Amino acid sequence: QVQLVESGGGLVQAGGSLRLSCAAPGRTFSSYAKGWFRQAPGKEREFVAAIHWSGDILNYADSVKGRFTISRDNAKNTVYLQMNSLEPEDTAVYYCAATTGGPFYRSWRMYDFWGQGTQVTVSS
Repeated sequence: QVQLVESGGGLVQAGGSLRLSCAAPGRTFSSYAKGWFRQAPGKEREFVAAIHWSGDILNYADSVKGRFTISRDNAKNTVYLQMNSLEPEDTAVYYCAATTGGPFYRSWRMYDFWGQGTQVTVSS
């Protein structure tokens, strides 16, 4: 059962930007930590960014630090991932996830709820 719904993926040239959104229709996740993960073909799912339910604690993978920004709007029950200066290596399916633990986790195994993913393709 899909609990989260991602949107905003697409095809972009290197150096471009995209903003991903993760909504939770029909369920409130305002007290849950949220994370973004990605998985490229033939590779393991990897951590991208995470945010505490309060929005005050953030964490990023080294590969995206300074380029990506995670944020959340609990009133809209939505989490965002602003991705700037995109590189071909960022090409992957991006997933958002929610967990009751925290303040956050970098391991995808610690998350209880997942979306179906949204494809991000960066051309060189």
